[in-house]
Amino acid sequence: MQSWRRRKSLWLALSASWLLLVLLGGFSLLRLALPPRPRPGASQGWPRWLDAELLQSFSQPGELPEDAVSPPQAPHGGSCNWESCFDTSKCRGDGLKVFVYPAVGTISETHRRILASIEGSRFYTFSPAGACLLLLLSLDAQTGECSSMPLQWNRGRNHLVLRLHPAPCPRTFQLGQAMVAEASPTVDSFRPGFDVALPFLPEAHPLRGGAPGQLRQHSPQPGVALLALEEERGGWRTADTGSSACPWDGRCEQDPGPGQTQRQETLPNATFCLISGHRPEAASRFLQALQVLAALQEMSPARVLALRQQTQFLWDAYFSSVEKVIHTTLEVIQDRIFGTSAHPSLLWNSPPGALLALSTFSTSPQDFPFYYLQQGSRPEGRFSALIWVGPPGQPPLKLIQAVAGSQHCAQILVLWSNERPLPSRWPETAVPLTVIDGHRKVSDRFYPYSTIRTDAILSLDARSSLSTSEVDFAFLVWQSFPERMVGFLTSSHFWDEAHGGWGYTAERTNEFSMVLTTAAFYHRYYHTLFTHSLPKALRTLADEAPTCVDVLMNFIVAAVTKLPPIKAPGGPGPRPKPPAPAPDCINQIAAAFGHMPLLSSRLRLDPVLFKDPVSVQRKKYRSLEKP
Repeated sequence: MQSWRRRKSLWLALSASWLLLVLLGGFSLLRLALPPRPRPGASQGWPRWLDAELLQSFSQPGELPEDAVSPPQAPHGGSCNWESCFDTSKCRGDGLKVFVYPAVGTISETHRRILASIEGSRFYTFSPAGACLLLLLSLDAQTGECSSMPLQWNRGRNHLVLRLHPAPCPRTFQLGQAMVAEASPTVDSFRPGFDVALPFLPEAHPLRGGAPGQLRQHSPQPGVALLALEEERGGWRTADTGSSACPWDGRCEQDPGPGQTQRQETLPNATFCLISGHRPEAASRFLQALQVLAALQEMSPARVLALRQQTQFLWDAYFSSVEKVIHTTLEVIQDRIFGTSAHPSLLWNSPPGALLALSTFSTSPQDFPFYYLQQGSRPEGRFSALIWVGPPGQPPLKLIQAVAGSQHCAQILVLWSNERPLPSRWPETAVPLTVIDGHRKVSDRFYPYSTIRTDAILSLDARSSLSTSEVDFAFLVWQSFPERMVGFLTSSHFWDEAHGGWGYTAERTNEFSMVLTTAAFYHRYYHTLFTHSLPKALRTLADEAPTCVDVLMNFIVAAVTKLPPIKAPGGPGPRPKPPAPAPDCINQIAAAFGHMPLLSSRLRLDPVLFKDPVSVQRKKYRSLEKP
């Protein structure tokens, strides 16, 4: 029941918009319009509103259903339920692990890429014996061939049949105990709480990434219809803000005027669009009971804007690409299996969403860096320094002393990642010092080590040069922006028209979009994302081309926050120029993400009185200005 409540809350948020509103009285069918592709250099961040602080979030904690522990809802009709049709004991070890049946015969390029996407995800396992869920990707729509029953079918127990498009041929075998995730299922065959309803995706829907929503303004334009109702035989009937309320029975006699009915496949330009289920009488009764038009006319502009903003988040988080739709389906099934131990309602309905708030890290919103403000909390006042020692493997004695001198340092971890033997002696420090013998891979720097006891991590390279004052001030900056990266050395990306791709420069300019992880603060949650959420191919790229790891980590944080990093004062003396990443590194990462998440900034935060012509005795961070 809990999982169904959570999904209902998510669909209700998606429904109230100028894009679409789904009637929850019956089975709902989504028709998603494909927005135009953005220009390569266009920004794809969240919409920014000047009056954002005056608006209430659509998904306030008080509005969401309480997350009570309850078993998954049994499907209606038939004898199949979660106890008899699904063996949850197979999922208790490593969570939801999915085995994908290999394709048989000719498959399309789209299906080939979908299979590769699942196989590269954190859900995938190559062993059917160790799988919690066995997935059969239906090939019916793309190839015209009917899928055959797998050898390990076992009456469909712990199986999921995935259909992204309506099947043109009849089912060639009994589904039995198998779950079905498909577009446009019929009311008679759909089992609420067991099957998964997918939106109808256009053939050109992007595989990954996807374009942002089309909301570009604060409020509806003057003259735009307030409400559009989908008619039974197609087309739309609209009503403007001057219309009076009336019971809708397929037409509104009190809403005269030419051009009220529009015959078109795409959604009309209205503030609210109501899409009925398969039974027209259900929509009619629903509208008569709610007197919808009158209710919408009384809705404040701030509330309308909050609903519009929520649709943009839901579109971007769960529906803008085929990959997100598939991963959302798997997350929904995982929530049904584990109940509230997977994702509370807040994580589904607040940015960045359930796909980026991994339950393997925590199930409490207050543990994630992007929910501190919403939860009224803040990170603790200590950090862990993680110093990576690669070739040539000299112990960073001076750096250890400088970091250990910080009043905010809780511990120092030295990650020894080179062929030379570990030194027998290390310097005495006022904080605990732990040496970890790494696996000689750059990706080891971003592993979620259990020995890290604080929320904040200061990532350092053994060749970094920082003073205690620089560390102290940068950490105070990070405490104010715990969801972002705060660093000292910066770089920036740009669109190269000549080569038709992204470029990267480490030249010092006023504008930047990345900070180097050789000296940067960030939340430890991003280690979990790096290790458990990134496709294996990207982690391999980081190991094979170590200079790509800075770009990759900045991509992760920018994709989650939709915000740029922050630069702290670089400190005294010349700094070595960072090495440039491998050729085409940034383009490979952008292709894997499906879009460019990096955002540029010119913001640098300095201490009060920094470089002001006043007595040095009045300055708290005096050493920052020493030559």
